[in-house]
Amino acid sequence: MAYKIPSEPRDRTRPLKTFVSPRERVAIETRAQAAGLSVSAYLRAAALGVRLTSVHDQKAILALLQLNADQGRLGGLLKLWLVSRAGVGAGPGEVRRLLHDIETVQIQLRALIDRL
Repeated sequence: MAYKIPSEPRDRTRPLKTFVSPRERVAIETRAQAAGLSVSAYLRAAALGVRLTSVHDQKAILALLQLNADQGRLGGLLKLWLVSRAGVGAGPGEVRRLLHDIETVQIQLRALIDRL
């Protein structure tokens, strides 16, 4: 799920070369791999100011989005249970508190996702 730079035809006969030390080469290759990009795509994106995220960040964002969706489904199931089995189980105060807690967690998740 690496970020894809908009592609346009490139002149493959005129590469842009740069000299780096062995240590810099390793650092660039490591960062490119962490971003899920080739070295060429990584350097192009970095030079053009594209915001890069690591593959791990992208996986974390996906996990948070899935958790947010699960929270929404949980709230929906709770509301369905309230309609179909009114008066059975937990009291109204406890149910309201649970719904409020679910909504609070969803708001926090959305804020965290937006920051990433």
